[in-house]
Amino acid sequence: MSFTLAAPASYAEDIRKSRFTCLAAPIASEAEAQAFLAAHRDASAGHNCWAWKLGTQYRFSDDGEPGGTAGRPMLAAIEGQDMDRVVVLVSRWFGGIKLGTGGLARAYGGCAAKCLQDAARIELVASTRLGFACAFAEHALLKARALALGASIEDEAYGAEGVEVRLSLPSARVDELQRLLGDLSRGRIQAQVLED
Repeated sequence: MSFTLAAPASYAEDIRKSRFTCLAAPIASEAEAQAFLAAHRDASAGHNCWAWKLGTQYRFSDDGEPGGTAGRPMLAAIEGQDMDRVVVLVSRWFGGIKLGTGGLARAYGGCAAKCLQDAARIELVASTRLGFACAFAEHALLKARALALGASIEDEAYGAEGVEVRLSLPSARVDELQRLLGDLSRGRIQAQVLED
């Protein structure tokens, strides 16, 4: 089971006179991650290190810190918190005391982990997009039953013969919807899986 953020989150900490500020946000695409990083990068900071994860895709950057001391520990923090579809940016203002590679890794990874731990989260549920056609007389009942199963209606197209419904449903409930449609229509209606 994985989670994403319900809303953007922030966290700040001073570690041996260096200031670390973490910003995290939910994302739906690589473009959103890049836009977030561009908008929140602080030019006054010595380093703006980041990491993001979106399904099987991920990227990270040490932004001038020694290799492997910032981006990778931040990605590990994202994965350690069971997060997905998340971008994290940690800005550092140097305070005059060197932290060493281990200290940097603990500072960046720890700051990201604390930010994600304190943030409001939403469970990510796998969903399937489906479509079916029904007569006008059946539409209200079928729609109500689909909504009761946790479906969200994406589109309803009204035509001369009836209504074409497109919806998204938690994947675990697809078989239940198929049985329901078959029972209510005496086997005439079966939902088709739609490609994304």
